[in-house]
Amino acid sequence: MRPFEQFEEEVDVLDDVKDTDQYDLVVFNDDVNTFDYVIETLIDVCGHTPEQAEQCTILIHFKGKCSVKKGSFDELAPMRNDICRRGLSAEVM
Repeated sequence: MRPFEQFEEEVDVLDDVKDTDQYDLVVFNDDVNTFDYVIETLIDVCGHTPEQAEQCTILIHFKGKCSVKKGSFDELAPMRNDICRRGLSAEVM
């Protein structure tokens, strides 16, 4: 018996990799909009809870940007447009 032969087992191998095309909706900091306005926007547009929106807003303020939502481009593009119409800077990346 070869060393470790007793531990060999069959393993299924993944043949197909599904392309998920996940994108991030990133909101950028500015010197114009208030914390409350950004929080309100994230709740209205992205469906965040107040706690999620507040945490994202703090990250936007201190880090300069935050990924506020993940999804397909088709899902995120209308949200990005709505956020921009409200006077915030956002991009789908």
